Amino acid sequence: MDMQVWRSRLTTGQWFSHLPAPLQNSLLAAAKVRRLSSGQRLFKRGDPPCGLYAVLEGAVRIGAVSEQGKEALLSLVESPHWFGEICLFDGQPRTHDAFGLGQCILLHIPQAALLAMLDEQPVYWRQLALLMSQKLRLTFINLEQLSLMPAPARLAHRLLMIAKGYGEIDPPRRVLQLPQEQLASMLSLSRQTTNQLLKELQGQGILNLKYGEIEILDAERLRALAIF
Repeated sequence: MDMQVWRSRLTTGQWFSHLPAPLQNSLLAAAKVRRLSSGQRLFKRGDPPCGLYAVLEGAVRIGAVSEQGKEALLSLVESPHWFGEICLFDGQPRTHDAFGLGQCILLHIPQAALLAMLDEQPVYWRQLALLMSQKLRLTFINLEQLSLMPAPARLAHRLLMIAKGYGEIDPPRRVLQLPQEQLASMLSLSRQTTNQLLKELQGQGILNLKYGEIEILDAERLRALAIF
């Protein structure tokens, strides 16, 4: 498949759209299309580095499962997000599990091709570092929220972040394909608490809830609730 078909999709994201054109071209030239069925594993914790991925369609669930079978959902990665860059820097095994959520299409740049590209153009390491630093910044924000913010504010803030694609999408989406149990897992809340908070926001006319879907009706009021 001609990788240029996906260029317009990827350039809707902040990171890829700000890359130098030669780097965009090199990434597309080295890329392969991967398809995942619902629940299919892309990689698991402990797997060797396998390169960089971009979500073109669908979503990827990033998380971990304890020995008791309890899942910690860290993130849902949707189009046009890129992920998997940490292992590029340290060469260490994967830190989490990644599964397809529904049918999804990914762009995959293999590790060897990436390293060869960066050996030829070391200046491009900075662009990959910017991608990783954005994730690190969000991780610190989430840790701070878990410690300091009450549950309603955390929920409001996370919905706004997901709507903006964690800084990748502009303008933000109004409709989020997000089951409540997955939102609860990301917030470290029970499903019952999450459902109660969402219904309260629906009663206030801020959200509209459907099965597996959350529509943001009043982003300004939701943003006011996210401030603590």
